[in-house]
Amino acid sequence: FCRISQQYAASYRTASALIPSCMDDVSAGSSAELPDRMSLMDVRLQAQEDEITLLKSSLADALRKLHVLDQQIPLIKQHLIAGMEPVLLPDVLVSGWEGFEGFGPISRSEVEEREEDEGVQKEKENLWSSSVVEEHIHPTTIRSLQQSHQDLNGLTDELPGSSSQTRGSDSPGPPREQGPSQSIKMFIRGRPITMYIPSNILNYEDLKMDLPPEKLDLDWVYGYRGRDCRANLYVLPSGEAVYFIACVVVLYHITNRTQRHYRKHTDCVRCLAIHPDKVRVATGQTAGVDKDGKPFVYIWDSTTLATLHQIGLGTFERGVGSVAFSQADGGAFLCVIDDSNEHMLSVWDWAKQSRQVEVKSTNEAVLAVEFNPSDSNIIISCGKSHVYFWTLSAGTVTKKQGIFGKYKKPKFILCFVFSLTGDVLTGDSEGNILTWGKSTFQIMRQTRAHEGSVFTLCVLQGGALLSGGGKDRRIIRWSADLAPERECEIPEQFGAVRTIGNVDGEELLVGTTRNAILRGTFSDGFVAIVQGHVDEMWGLATHPFQNIFLTCGNDRQVCLWNSEEHSMDWSTTLEESGLCADFCPNGAVVSVGLNTGRWVVMDLQTRQIVSDLTDGNEQLSVMRYSPDGSFLAVGSHDNFIYIYSVTESGRRYTRFGKCTGHSSFITHLDWSKDGKYIMSNSGDYEILYWDVAGGCKLLRNRYESKDREWASYTCVLGFHVMGVWLEGSDGTDINALCRSHDEKLVAVADDFCKVHLFQYPCPKPKAPSHRYEGHGSHVTNVCFTHSDSHLLSMGGKDTCVLQWRVRGGGGARDGRASASSTSTSSPEPST
Repeated sequence: FCRISQQYAASYRTASALIPSCMDDVSAGSSAELPDRMSLMDVRLQAQEDEITLLKSSLADALRKLHVLDQQIPLIKQHLIAGMEPVLLPDVLVSGWEGFEGFGPISRSEVEEREEDEGVQKEKENLWSSSVVEEHIHPTTIRSLQQSHQDLNGLTDELPGSSSQTRGSDSPGPPREQGPSQSIKMFIRGRPITMYIPSNILNYEDLKMDLPPEKLDLDWVYGYRGRDCRANLYVLPSGEAVYFIACVVVLYHITNRTQRHYRKHTDCVRCLAIHPDKVRVATGQTAGVDKDGKPFVYIWDSTTLATLHQIGLGTFERGVGSVAFSQADGGAFLCVIDDSNEHMLSVWDWAKQSRQVEVKSTNEAVLAVEFNPSDSNIIISCGKSHVYFWTLSAGTVTKKQGIFGKYKKPKFILCFVFSLTGDVLTGDSEGNILTWGKSTFQIMRQTRAHEGSVFTLCVLQGGALLSGGGKDRRIIRWSADLAPERECEIPEQFGAVRTIGNVDGEELLVGTTRNAILRGTFSDGFVAIVQGHVDEMWGLATHPFQNIFLTCGNDRQVCLWNSEEHSMDWSTTLEESGLCADFCPNGAVVSVGLNTGRWVVMDLQTRQIVSDLTDGNEQLSVMRYSPDGSFLAVGSHDNFIYIYSVTESGRRYTRFGKCTGHSSFITHLDWSKDGKYIMSNSGDYEILYWDVAGGCKLLRNRYESKDREWASYTCVLGFHVMGVWLEGSDGTDINALCRSHDEKLVAVADDFCKVHLFQYPCPKPKAPSHRYEGHGSHVTNVCFTHSDSHLLSMGGKDTCVLQWRVRGGGGARDGRASASSTSTSSPEPST
C-alpha cells in the first residue's frame, strides 16, 4: 500500500512538472519545430496519464480489500481462538467467478493456498495482522491521497483494469454494511466485472436455473437470396414457390400466402434443384463458420418435409455451388459441383448415396450445371469464360470445351437451357444468347438480347423462351426460333432480373438481385410478394402497441413490416446507413440512428422526416426513449450518451445533457421504470449508471442501483442476465438480448448464427437455454413484439429476418394468427 502511494505521488509530480518543461522546450526552439514538440508533449502526457490510471485502479482495489478485511478481522480472530471452521470471506476480497468457475465467497484456507501458489506468503502474514491493516488504512491517508489529484474521487468503486476517468463526486463506494454475499464477479477477457446481488435474492447459492417452459416455432421468413445466387426459384405443382435464404428453404403458397420451412441445413443454402417428379428437392449448403461445419447436399420430400438422403458429407470442400438431377432416366443421378479451387464435379446415385465419378472441373468460377434432358450421360457446365460438355462412359468422364470461333469470347457464361430441339442456349455477360450445336460444340447463332448481362433463361412449355436482363432489367419473350415477341421492364427499386419461374404459362415469378420476388404478367406488370434487405442489418425495433416492426441496415433502407400480415408496409431510402432505431411510446414516430452521428425522426404515416439532428461524427449504436416518452437517449461510438427532452408528441427534440464517463463506445442502454436513470454498457465491458433527472450525473456507487427496476432490459452485461454468457466467452460473442415485456424470458442473439431463449432473471453461470438455428450469419438483434406473442431475430450478412412464435408457458400471450400466418416447418428440436 505504501509503495503504491509513493508510486502514485511520484507519477503525479512528474505529470504536474511535465507541462512547464515542455513549454520551455517549445519556447527555446524555432517556430517550425512547434508541432513536433507539441506532439511529443501529448505522447508523454498520455503515457503519464495511463500510468496514473493503472496505479489508481490498483490502489482502489487494495483499499476496498483492506476496508472489508478490517471489518472481518475481529470475527476471524474470534473463530481462530475458538478453533471453529474457517470463516467465509466476502468475494470482494478475492477474485471469484474467474473463467465462469469457482465464483462466490471462499474460505481463508483457500485464500492461503492461492497466495502460496503466487509466492506471497510474507505479504499474507502481514495481511492477517490486524495492527498492520489498521495502520495502513487510516482515513487521513485516504483523504490526503484524494486531495493530491482530482481524479481520485470515487476510486473505491473502481476495479483493476477498469478505466478511471472522471466518475463524479457522489458517495464513496459500497456501504460499510456490505456482507459477504452481496456481489459476485465475472471475467470477460481478463476484465473483472462486479455484479451486486439485489436485496430480494436472499440466497444466491440456492437459485435454480431452469429451461423456460416457453419455446419458439418459426412462424415466417422475410427475404429471399437473389443478390448472389442463381436458379433458385421454382414453382411446385402444389402451388408453392420454393426458394431459400440463410439456412432455411421456404415453400411459399402463392395463393394462400402461407409458408412452410425446410430447416435441416446447418449453414447457408447456396443451390437448389427440383427432381423430375416435381416433389423431391435437392439443396446444397456451404461449410460455414463452424470449425466442424462441412458442406453437403440434402435430398428431401417437399410434401412431407422429410429428409430422404444426405449426400457428400466430408467429400465437398468449402461449399456446394451447383446441383442438378438427371432427366432422361427419371432423376436417378445427381450432379454436384463444389466450391473448391478445382471446382470438383461429381455424379452420385443419390438413392444409394454412392459416388459414381469425380473429376476436376476448372479453376475458374462455375455458375451452372445441368444434365442433357434426353441423355443422362451428357452434362453441361458454364461459368467464367467457358462452356464445358461432359460425357460419362463406363465410370469415366471426358470434357470438351465449347468453341467460340469467330464470336467474341464473353467474360462470363451466366446461364443456359436446352431448347425443344436439343440445342444448348447460353446467356452471357455481353448481352447475347448463343445457340450451340448438339454435337459440334460450336456456336451456330448469336442473338443480341439485352443491354448488359443475360442473367437467366427459361423455356416455356410450348417452346418459347424467356430471358432476363441485368442492366436493362427487361424480361423478353422469344419465339422458338428466337424472334422477340413481348417485353416488359421491372421497377428499378427491385434491381435486375436474377431468375424466372413459370407459374401457369402467363403468370411469372421473378427473383431479383435486390432480394425481392415479383409476381405478375407482361400485360398487368409485376408486384412484390417477397422483399428484403440487401446488405448487413443491425437496426430493429418493435411498435409499442401495434403488430409492426422496423428494420434498417447498411443498404440505407428503412423498412416497416406488418408482423400479422407478413408483409412490408413501406420502405424508404436514407442518405446514410441506419444502425439502430426505437419507436416513441406514443407510436406515432420512430427514431433512426445513422453511421455518421446523424439521427432522424420519421412520421410513420407520412414517412416524412420530422426531425434531423447530429451528435458527434461517429456511428450511433443505440436509440432508446424513456418509458413516458419525455426523453430520448442516443448512444454513440464517441463514448457519450446524448440526452434529449422530447415534446410535441415526439416531433421536437431539445438537448438536455450528455452522459460523460465511458471509456469506450456505447453498445447498449436501458431506462429505469421511473424514467430517471439509465444503465449502459460499453465496448470495454463497463456497466455504468446515470442519474438523468439529476443532470446526467454518473452514479459512482453502483451498489445503490442493485434494486432498481428497468423498463427494458437490452444490456448484455448485468446481474439479471449474467447466465447467458457461456464459459470462456469473448466479449463480442453476444450481440444483443431482449427481455420479454412480462419479464419471464430473455432472448439472446449470438455471434454463431443462433438464437437462444433463457428464463428471466438469469443470474447464474451455465444457465440452460433453448437454442434455435436458421440464420446463416451472426445474429445482430432480437426483439419481442408488444404482446410477447412473437420474437423477431435479424441476421447480419444473411439479410434475413426470422419471426418466431412464442409457444407454451401458460401465460396470457396473444396466440391469434391471421389467415395468412399458417406456417409449418420440418421437425427440428431445440437444444
